Amino acid sequence: MSNEMTAEQMMEYLYGLPEQFANGLELDLAFTARYKKEYRNVVVSGMGGSAIGGDILRVYAAKKARVPVIVVRDYNIPAFVDQHTLFLAASYSGNTEETLSAYSQAREQGASIICVTTGGKLKAMAEKDGYGVVEIPTGLVPRAATGYLFAPLALLLEELGIVEGVRQELQETIEVLRGMREELHPGVDVSSNEARIIAAKLKDSLPVIWGTAGVSEVAALRWKAQINENAKCPAYYSILPELNHNEIVGFEVPQPLLASISCIILRDKYDNERVQRRIEISKDIIKDQVKEIIEIHSQGKSYLARFYSLVYIGDYASVYLALEYGINPTPVKVIDYLKAQLA
Repeated sequence: MSNEMTAEQMMEYLYGLPEQFANGLELDLAFTARYKKEYRNVVVSGMGGSAIGGDILRVYAAKKARVPVIVVRDYNIPAFVDQHTLFLAASYSGNTEETLSAYSQAREQGASIICVTTGGKLKAMAEKDGYGVVEIPTGLVPRAATGYLFAPLALLLEELGIVEGVRQELQETIEVLRGMREELHPGVDVSSNEARIIAAKLKDSLPVIWGTAGVSEVAALRWKAQINENAKCPAYYSILPELNHNEIVGFEVPQPLLASISCIILRDKYDNERVQRRIEISKDIIKDQVKEIIEIHSQGKSYLARFYSLVYIGDYASVYLALEYGINPTPVKVIDYLKAQLA
């Protein structure tokens, strides 16, 4: 398969993201009736592209839920997981070894378990053990299936009365992203395609993405991971206001390295006023040291729409950056090598 064909396929995945959310709204979650009880915590287990939905859920639920939501990216789970825990195991392939290990421990510790997957060992284990499974469409790479991996998690919490308003926010997210994609897809000329303009600026630089706590922190993580996996280059992310207590001091030396940094700042109208002021001061501190400062502003009204508007442009920019380097964005050969060696 040529670079052009695989890049085209990745672009098709991105273009279809709004439909992933629409698909989620059609899910039959009637089985959750038997899961309705008072939970003390929610734990989401996943890795890589399958875990990003859990991260989004964690930040989203922090504003809405009365119980904590945490994400486990490991073989092991916390000791507090018990019969009062709702345990959501997310694995696109259904064969992620860390998630399978976490699932087994959650079962042993008596948690109520629901799995979100396309199939694999996770589905087989859950069905054998009598747990609920939300089966999502296959045929994508996990990082391109964020809609399939997030929407079910959020809708499950809504069905169980842990959060409210998910369906309404997902509907707005669909509308916002459908508008954005008409301005970002490859048919839009580079002079007016913001994602392609960003990619051109990021070429031959080291991307450093800044998000804000509780608002765009997971969007910054997503930008970093998408640049890693699609463009095959390093990228790093940090969170305000924390970075003002350490990282901001590190923009003095080595100057040649600093001069290669492109700082991407994800901004939202609901960022804390003091954080907005911190962003302006921080920009002033680094402006003469770095190659570029790129600001991305969210769109939409609801949290999910605003969040995914920040993510969506980053997804497109990461694929355009791969094309800037002449790289096939789809394969992740290093991850495949790691899995083969571990096997």
